[in-house]
Amino acid sequence: MMTPNDHAVRHLGASDPRLAALIARVGPCRIGEKASASDHFEGLVSAITSQQLSTKAAATIFARVKALGLDDGGKLHPTRLLAQPEAALRTAGLSGQKTRYIRDVCEKVSSGDLDLDTLHERDDEAVIEALCSIKGVGRWTAEMFLMFRLGRPDVLPVGDLGVQKGFMKLFGLRALPTSTKMVKLAKPFQPYRSAACWYLWRLNDEKD
Repeated sequence: MMTPNDHAVRHLGASDPRLAALIARVGPCRIGEKASASDHFEGLVSAITSQQLSTKAAATIFARVKALGLDDGGKLHPTRLLAQPEAALRTAGLSGQKTRYIRDVCEKVSSGDLDLDTLHERDDEAVIEALCSIKGVGRWTAEMFLMFRLGRPDVLPVGDLGVQKGFMKLFGLRALPTSTKMVKLAKPFQPYRSAACWYLWRLNDEKD
């Protein structure tokens, strides 16, 4: 039985020969494998922690932060994390700014101002609007949440530098493309632009 990623790969391979060649080199698409309709709070804290950090550094810091806020069932809980002094979060590796952002998430979730339990029921733009109400969460972070936490298949984060560089390399452009240019180039990739971006990130990993 074909998985959603199998359908995406088949569609993308047929949409552009350059992308087909990239897919052949990289192999199966792995995006969305950790997507979950639950634990949105944990995913959001992880997304904020990961901002402007390497994958390895982000994972290390998030593990420390998570350990501070676990409930009796081993799940990251907003009230437990909020109860931690700022100094403890800073010691875990968060910057002062990210500490304030994560505490804002905790406060909004604990008070009920932000309902994370129904996020997966909303369309992409509604999710982005809800998440951008949080301090420190912009469109890019919300789009990463859509792609990697909710597993949405057709997200195009035009503000992501890695995606911009991937478009430039794939299409042999002389400069980073504008948002308008990227939307136009990615039109044949719909409705699987998330998977296309995953391959564009892999393209940046290749040696020139």
